[in-house]
Amino acid sequence: MVEDFVKSGIAPGVDLYICPTQKFKTVLVQVFMHQQLERDLATPTALFPMVLMRGAQNLPNKLEITRKLEGLYGAELDNDILKKGERQIVTFALEVADEKYTPGKEEVLRQGLEVLRDILYNPLLEEGGFRQSYVAQEKEQLKKQIKGLINDKMSLAVERCVQEMCREERYGTFKYGYLEQVDAAEPGELLDYYRDFVSRAPLDLFVVGDVEAAAVQGLVEEVFTFPPGDKFTLEPPHVFREPGDPRVVEEKMNIKQGKLTLGYRTNVPYGDDIFPLVFYNGILGGFSHSKLFQNVREKASLAYYAFSRLEKTKGLMLISSGIEVDDYQKALDIIREQVADMAAGKISDYEFENTRKGLLSQATLVEDNPYQLVSGILEGSMNQRPLSRREVLKRLEGVTKDDVVRLAQGVHLDTIYFLRN
Repeated sequence: MVEDFVKSGIAPGVDLYICPTQKFKTVLVQVFMHQQLERDLATPTALFPMVLMRGAQNLPNKLEITRKLEGLYGAELDNDILKKGERQIVTFALEVADEKYTPGKEEVLRQGLEVLRDILYNPLLEEGGFRQSYVAQEKEQLKKQIKGLINDKMSLAVERCVQEMCREERYGTFKYGYLEQVDAAEPGELLDYYRDFVSRAPLDLFVVGDVEAAAVQGLVEEVFTFPPGDKFTLEPPHVFREPGDPRVVEEKMNIKQGKLTLGYRTNVPYGDDIFPLVFYNGILGGFSHSKLFQNVREKASLAYYAFSRLEKTKGLMLISSGIEVDDYQKALDIIREQVADMAAGKISDYEFENTRKGLLSQATLVEDNPYQLVSGILEGSMNQRPLSRREVLKRLEGVTKDDVVRLAQGVHLDTIYFLRN
């Protein structure tokens, strides 16, 4: 049991996490279905949930689904695809009103769970496959989603850096798949793929709200019948990589502002050292007092933005900056200088303690957002390190500057990606 979360295995490969709390006026239900990230599987895995959301056997179109949700006091249902470590995760989120705030005290949670069950497991079928018109329309939507990355140049630069950096690893796969694979999906084959996926994907189901754990577990077990099947074997992510000469990739588009992204290997697996690594990222580029913001953006005026972020499960750090194309070398040099200063222990007390305050504040604010609560437990569980909020705060309080410098000396630059005009 993680603090505030009660975990139960309710079926083979199915874990239920319940967080009884009076902090929220809604009840959040999130489902996560896991598989290994693979280039050949990414596209159909991204497509079939979009088709599921179009209609179920007893809710055959979006209008019927919307009416049903509106009848549940404006309940909301959504889906997305996540990439964590080297997993592609299909997720659905249902949010319903807390029943004590509804006039007739109807069984809003039960009815919401029944809608979620029907969307997940009772799809609308036609001639031995998904409804052809729905598949055709969602294929076009998925193409737009994949192409949409082009319009967000900052995200595009980060994604392209990751793809080049991890070109021989699963993590280089784009979570929404690939344009050339979308048209190949046919209604019958996609249905077969979906059925195999939902029977084999390990599933985590989270419930957060003012609920009683035993009652919710009984309700979930009553509403859902999870398909049996031999579950996927999920391998741990490949984290360690020997340092070599950085790979430099330059690409050109019709843009005004250059996008410089640097991909680093930390060689730090998700474990005890994850907290010093979070400090490292915070000091380098996670806050307005951080080295990148102060030295690259403010003092040198070389970047419109400059920050770093971690992919903790994979052990990667990415530095993103928007620069004038002519300032490429200056910006690159000063960014690398900040990373070198971290390894040399050039970290001021001001930088360190302000980072601690910022991280403690972030960890505390997680308590006020049910989605972030779930995300933290999901990430910890995926890495066999589920930690309570109390334990997270304690670990952050215990990090020293020596811990950060020790890890900083193992961080090395892998890929330099520059998107320019």
